[in-house]
Amino acid sequence: MPLPKRRHSNARTRKRRAHDALTPPTLVPCPQCHEPKRPHRACPHCGAYRGRSVFPKEEA
Repeated sequence: MPLPKRRHSNARTRKRRAHDALTPPTLVPCPQCHEPKRPHRACPHCGAYRGRSVFPKEEA
C-alpha cells in the first residue's frame, strides 16, 4: 500500500477539510400547525402527515 513520502502541511489538511462542516437540518413549515418540521416526516407537534393525523397529539 502506498505511503506518503512527506508530511502534509496543516494548510493542505485544512483545505481538504474545508467542506466537512456539518449543515443544519432542513426545516419546512407544517401545513396544519405551521411549526417547523423535517421534510417527509410526520409533524412532531400536531402529528399530521400529508393532510391526515398519523398519531394523536399527546395532551400533558
